[in-house]
Amino acid sequence: MKQIIDFIPLIVFFVLYKMYDIYVATGALIVASALQIVLLYVLYKKVEKMQLITFVMVAIFGSMTLILHDADFIKWKVTIVYVVLALALAISHLMGKSAIKSMLGKELELPNQVWNKITWAWVVFFALCAALNVYVAFHLSQDIWVNFKVFGLLAATLLFTLLTGVYIYKYLPKDNKVE
Repeated sequence: MKQIIDFIPLIVFFVLYKMYDIYVATGALIVASALQIVLLYVLYKKVEKMQLITFVMVAIFGSMTLILHDADFIKWKVTIVYVVLALALAISHLMGKSAIKSMLGKELELPNQVWNKITWAWVVFFALCAALNVYVAFHLSQDIWVNFKVFGLLAATLLFTLLTGVYIYKYLPKDNKVE
């Protein structure tokens, strides 16, 4: 259920962009993101830090998009989210508290060098997504950017998650592997 709730603002943005324009879609994205936070809190009594950070960024950059009537601001939000993710993973790892290991380490027992490789792979992935978003957002049409944001980045993230799972599987202790 939580995963479905996570996609609601993105779906609302995409549908309203296709029906109207970037400004209607951006306004709806702000509202949908706020409702998402409320719904997550009501259902789970908890909201993840990254969801709050993303909401604040949607509210700030979305409001700037609407007030200044300039779609470039909402395009930058995507890049900044990926940069924040890359930096958060890198900094937490360098401080000796790998965020990925903290999230998954309770369920998975892996050697430290595997956690290190996974962390740096995700740092590079997020940095590449940020750079690619800048290129697509500011060198291609707005329609291409919206499709890229909604489908391209989502597909890339799902694929990278799958590849990470395949990589992890090789290092699982024999008794943890599903045969």
